[in-house]
Amino acid sequence: MIMKAHSADTLEQFTQDFPVVLPIRVAWGEMDAFQHVNNVSYIRYFESARIAYMETMKMEANIKTSPVGPILGDIYCRYRRPVVYPDTLHIGTKISELNEFGFVMEYQAFSEKQQTVTTLGHCKIVMIDYRSNQKVAVEGDMLEKILKLQPELK
Repeated sequence: MIMKAHSADTLEQFTQDFPVVLPIRVAWGEMDAFQHVNNVSYIRYFESARIAYMETMKMEANIKTSPVGPILGDIYCRYRRPVVYPDTLHIGTKISELNEFGFVMEYQAFSEKQQTVTTLGHCKIVMIDYRSNQKVAVEGDMLEKILKLQPELK
């Protein structure tokens, strides 16, 4: 999957393309010996943004009570520019592809300090029945909530 950075000149323009944007302050301890945010931090940022997306859909109750739920199948990250402390990243999150048994989530990190997208990512989410460990279709309440948040996926 080839990802293109959002071509926004401002944070306001950037946020218009994502139904969920999570601001994350870069912590000093996320820097590494090379004096930039360590690569593993971005996977954590993406995880936080993924959870924020699910919370926006009001899925936390379903996830705790349903035998069916989302599982991370894979994750990818492309680093375009180094980020250093202090900064605040705004992680834009959206579903870019909806499939029968899951979906692809796209992430982009917009740096307040640099006023540009510094990092791109995507992941595959698969819906799993935890009892049988089998994948199941994206349907019912989950599909309804995704389409309500992102009607362009219809």
